Amino acid sequence: MKIAFTTNDSVHINAHFGSAQQIDVYDATAEGYTFLEALKFQGNLKQDGNEDKLVPKLKALNDCTIIYVASIGGGAAARLIGKNITPIKAQSEADEIQDVLTRLVQTLNGSPPPWLRKALLKSQPTQSQNPFEEEFEPLEEEVIV
Repeated sequence: MKIAFTTNDSVHINAHFGSAQQIDVYDATAEGYTFLEALKFQGNLKQDGNEDKLVPKLKALNDCTIIYVASIGGGAAARLIGKNITPIKAQSEADEIQDVLTRLVQTLNGSPPPWLRKALLKSQPTQSQNPFEEEFEPLEEEVIV
């Protein structure tokens, strides 16, 4: 699953979601984690209540399961949750990305809490978008006219 972190230095979770100029994305599994990319954002990213600036971030994070932030506004959190992305506030801006990822991998190897199991299920691709769709074998019919 893809995990994102708002950061100013690629080490700590130390940026507010709305004003973050960088979001680092990792792939995390029970086997470990891998850095994927650093998403960069420019323009007017001030914490001013203007939620239009969130659109590029929401699009860029579309396939992420969890995002760790130093802080986040209520509107932005609701929009992330609406896209099945779970926002998590870091305990402090001194929290290091590598430490959080290591603890996450340990949790995935143990007994993940219900919220994480739910997030994991959301991150797994579904085989069919239509729950009523079934697989049928083709039938051959003889038509007599």
